[in-house]
Amino acid sequence: MGDLSRVVGPVLLGMQSGYMVGHLGRRAIGQYDLPVPRGTSDELLVVPANLNAFADEWSIPGDDLRLWTLLQELTNHAVLGRPHVRARLQALVDDYVGRFDVDAGALEGSFADIDPTDPSSFAKALSPETLLGIIQTPAQREVATRIETLLATIAGYVDHVLDTVGHGLVGSYGQISEALRRRRVESSEGTRFAERLLGLQLGAAQYDKGQAFVRGVVERAGEEGLARLWVSERELPTPAELDAPGLWLARIDLPD
Repeated sequence: MGDLSRVVGPVLLGMQSGYMVGHLGRRAIGQYDLPVPRGTSDELLVVPANLNAFADEWSIPGDDLRLWTLLQELTNHAVLGRPHVRARLQALVDDYVGRFDVDAGALEGSFADIDPTDPSSFAKALSPETLLGIIQTPAQREVATRIETLLATIAGYVDHVLDTVGHGLVGSYGQISEALRRRRVESSEGTRFAERLLGLQLGAAQYDKGQAFVRGVVERAGEEGLARLWVSERELPTPAELDAPGLWLARIDLPD
C-alpha cells in the first residue's frame, strides 16, 4: 500500500494542479496575481475579461481599473525582473516544492474514509486541503518563512509605489486600492491552494508587515534608502530585519 500511495500521490497532485491553473485562469487579472518568477520578456499580460468582471462587481470605472492594474503589474515586473530577485525567489520556490513528500499512512487513511455510497466522501478525501496535508512536510516551514519575507517586502514596496504615483493618475484610486487589497486577503479556496502549493501564501499580517517595513525605511533613509532594496542580493532583508528596518539599514551600511 505504501508503494501504491507513492504512485497515486503525484497523480492526485497533478489533478489538483490542473484545478489550480483553471481557477487562476478564471480569477487572475494580471500575470503577477500569483507572484511566481517569470522569464526575461518585458511583455506584460492582463486578462481583460476578469478585469471587466471585477470592475462590474465593484462598480469601478473600467479605465481607472485598467490603469491601476498596469501600474501594479509594471511595478511588480520592475522588481521581479531584476535577475537576483527573480533568482532568489525561483530558488526558494524550487526548494519549497522539492521538500514535498507523500505521507503514505495519511494517504491510506484518506482512502479508508471513502464511502462508495456517499459521493461527498470522495470530495473530502481528495480535496486540496486533504492533499496538502498528505504531502506537506515540517522541512518546508523554514523555506516558507524566507519566501514570506521576500514576498512581503516586494508587496510593501509595490504598495508604496502605487500610493506615491497612483493618486495623481487614477481618479478612483482609493476605491480600487481598497477593493483589490481586500481581494488579495479574502482569497478563495482555489487561490489559497495555489499559494500553498508553491509556498507563496501571504495573509493580512504579512502584507501589513511589508508595508510597515517600507514605511520604516522611508522614515529613516528616504526614497534613496528604499531604492537600495533592489541593488543586489545582499540588500534583500532577512526575516528578522523585516520586523526591524533599522537593523536592515545598519547592516547594508556595513562594509563588505
